[in-house]
Amino acid sequence: MAQCMPSLNPPKTLKPRIQFINPSLSSISSFKTRPQSKKFMAISASVMSSQSQNQDQPRLSLDTLINGSRKDELLDPIKSSLSHCLSETNLHLTVPGLKSKTRGKVRDIYDSGDYLVLVTTDRQSAFDRILASIPFKGQVLNETSLWWFDRTRHITSNAVVASPDKNVTIAKKCSVFPVEFVVRGYVTGSTDTSLWTVYKNGVRNYCGNVLSDGLVKNQKLPANILTPTTKAADHDVPVTPDEIVKRGLMSQADYDEASRKALSLFEYGQVICLCWLALVASDYLLPEVHTPDSSRYWIAHSYEERFHNSLEPENVDKEFLRLWFKDHCNPYEDEVLPDAPEDLVCELAWRYIFLYETITSSKFELPSMEQPVRDRISRNVAQALSSLQ
Repeated sequence: MAQCMPSLNPPKTLKPRIQFINPSLSSISSFKTRPQSKKFMAISASVMSSQSQNQDQPRLSLDTLINGSRKDELLDPIKSSLSHCLSETNLHLTVPGLKSKTRGKVRDIYDSGDYLVLVTTDRQSAFDRILASIPFKGQVLNETSLWWFDRTRHITSNAVVASPDKNVTIAKKCSVFPVEFVVRGYVTGSTDTSLWTVYKNGVRNYCGNVLSDGLVKNQKLPANILTPTTKAADHDVPVTPDEIVKRGLMSQADYDEASRKALSLFEYGQVICLCWLALVASDYLLPEVHTPDSSRYWIAHSYEERFHNSLEPENVDKEFLRLWFKDHCNPYEDEVLPDAPEDLVCELAWRYIFLYETITSSKFELPSMEQPVRDRISRNVAQALSSLQ
């Protein structure tokens, strides 16, 4: 388990394979095993870690992100892939045994009978909308999630059965608690349900948490808080723990256990990111953990100084793209959104790769372009499902 990453590992040679993790595992969000059925919750979080005290470790800087040689190395492949993003898949038309397709914001999910096949696309989601397609994003999300799943099994088991492709995870089926858990450690954010947005609008009791007056944006809370939501047709609705139990969404015992697991998962994420990054926000459902798509990251060592000087933290996430859309349209209400600028799309693609490499201490392996990505995925999924029969 690497906690500090002074350098990147050399590139690995990938060979076609099916990576089996453990077919007997339940989901990352499974907190109670039941005969024939397991229920799962969706978890999201907003947490923050303090800077590492290990002064021997080189500091990660925003200049590394903006002007590093690794970025120069990747920009051409990113630009070349703009027209080849994996924006949509239709494996149910090409892979025998897949019964149906469900299109999520980012993932295409296929039912194979005993398992679910989750294909992570390059679609970029925010404000409950699809904003753009980001080169290599799906691969980054899938591989980052697998890295975290492997390292959090001591906290809770997970549903991963196999990863036959850079963009694919095969998982066991599960039923889902209709509750998304949000663990927040700082007052920040720009969306309608972010803690800073509701706080500046005067809310002082949010999801059962009493907030004191006088808090400012990006300030650390006295302790992490849970702010659960439920899903409406197209957006999240904040809910209190008492409402969750009274409405029968979860039992008190399930809620208590889920709360403990949520806090443990994100406290562990803080520890892993301690030397380099502040894990600020992470929203995810069952398929992912602490990914660059679902999470907000800040440069850790500069946070305190910038906060005390009333400056925004140095962020390494998709917030800049969210802010661009907020400045150029109403992303919640406008029927048609403007196209994201190409330079911002390329910048976000680089940031996803940068975060993957920093968190995992592994060099991101660009996919081979010899075979169309959809053909590659279809072949690998078909081989994996045949092996699982």
